[in-house]
Amino acid sequence: MDTTMPGSKLRRCFSRKSAIILALLGMSLIGLIAVIVTQIHATRKNNKYGIVLDSGSTHTSLYIYQWPAEKENDTGVVKQVDMCDIKGPEISAYAHDPEKAGLSLKECMDYAKTVVPAGKYQETPVYLGTTAGMRLLRMQNKTIAEKVLSEVAATLNSYPFSFQGARIISGEEEGAYGWITVNYLLGNFKESIWPDFLPRMFSGLGTTGALDLGGASTQITFAPEQEKIESQRDILHFYFYGKNYSVYTHSFLCYGKEYALLQKLVKDIQRQATERYQDPCFHPGYRRTVNISDLLTNPCLAGSLPSLPFSQITIEGTGQYDSCHTSVQRIFNFTYCPYSRCSFNGIFVPPVYGHFAAFSAFYYVMNFLNLTEVSMYEAVQKIKAFCSKPWNEVKAEFPGVKEKYLTDYCFAGVYIMIILGNGYHFTEENWPYIHFLGKIGESDAGWTLGYMLNLTNMIPAEKPYTHPLSHITYISLLVICSLAVMALLFLGFKFFVQPKCMRKAII
Repeated sequence: MDTTMPGSKLRRCFSRKSAIILALLGMSLIGLIAVIVTQIHATRKNNKYGIVLDSGSTHTSLYIYQWPAEKENDTGVVKQVDMCDIKGPEISAYAHDPEKAGLSLKECMDYAKTVVPAGKYQETPVYLGTTAGMRLLRMQNKTIAEKVLSEVAATLNSYPFSFQGARIISGEEEGAYGWITVNYLLGNFKESIWPDFLPRMFSGLGTTGALDLGGASTQITFAPEQEKIESQRDILHFYFYGKNYSVYTHSFLCYGKEYALLQKLVKDIQRQATERYQDPCFHPGYRRTVNISDLLTNPCLAGSLPSLPFSQITIEGTGQYDSCHTSVQRIFNFTYCPYSRCSFNGIFVPPVYGHFAAFSAFYYVMNFLNLTEVSMYEAVQKIKAFCSKPWNEVKAEFPGVKEKYLTDYCFAGVYIMIILGNGYHFTEENWPYIHFLGKIGESDAGWTLGYMLNLTNMIPAEKPYTHPLSHITYISLLVICSLAVMALLFLGFKFFVQPKCMRKAII
């Protein structure tokens, strides 16, 4: 039998089906490549950078942010790509040698040059904001505070970035920028850009409050629920994405963790007649000697301690939660209130409403004590147990923690429970609404991102343009095109291995 196939018939057999399969395969491959190239090009296109230095009352940190330039008016696209902790104290500690304040920033600024591409240096803004430490220095000596800022500015100006200034931000600004950071990173501002004709599934979530605790000050900021803010100095108005926000914010200077402890010690010493003091806020067996003059070197305490017959006092820990609680409460005034309701010291506060992000020292302390996921009652019980531990056991349990930090965790835990419970009126019922956060995604929770967003005008007043190729659309097209290519490759394999026309010819 003649099994040969005429050349023309063989060509016709292959040409019809192979042409169709190859055409479809080519179209699918082109579509897949187009989708990938478009998305990669958009991702790599013209990234921008920004640098913010946060100089608080205990240390200074540098944060580097990045965002795609074509999306700078969208929500949630700015991300923290790196950070650097400046060695040494915060800049206010250089009051007696201001030149060193600027020099202390060099190591981290040099590091920033390795993170930001050289071609982006001139367009990368650099901001330095100082908080409670410099606020207190300015209260003591305005001239020296300005000299410190001048030296810092001179150093930052020597770098090839676009230096935008160094300034002391107010406590209210610190609270507001922290609130902006939290809600930006959580995507809460996206609610206002949701298309009106679509179901608003998340419209009831609202914004998240911000609780910030530093070394020298603490802030509370949130949007109350239809509550008249009786103190006009504590209200801020924002307009983001076509929506108005009325926010309550207050900053308590001298009530950060470090300065609150100093206030407590001064209050306790006033009640002492001897050079030895048994302090319930330190662990049993803990002992240290403090110079009285060291307690009075800041404006929070100046003039608050009468003349004493001794220049030093020896602190001996007893680790008693209830007595510590009573001792700490003395630095607050919970009785005087000229408004319908107050936090402490006669400061108005609306009823806390919604969810809150508690960051900075709120997070560091509660995370160390393993209290970020427990109830209010459990937190109290665990702090009691921790405070009662002998000092030698605590040191053995946490050998990697510096002693100057380890000594204060008992006091800090008690202090946080008082300021959140007695001060801001959180209860067992709404305690779960407090979320202790160190980071949100890749970015640190704090005021720096909100500060940069505000100064670079990256939070628009109107609804931003949204690109048609969203992330979910990109993934869907990628999957569809990939499946089409695989299916066509399979069909092509089946056809070209043994086409039907060839099988018929053989038979």
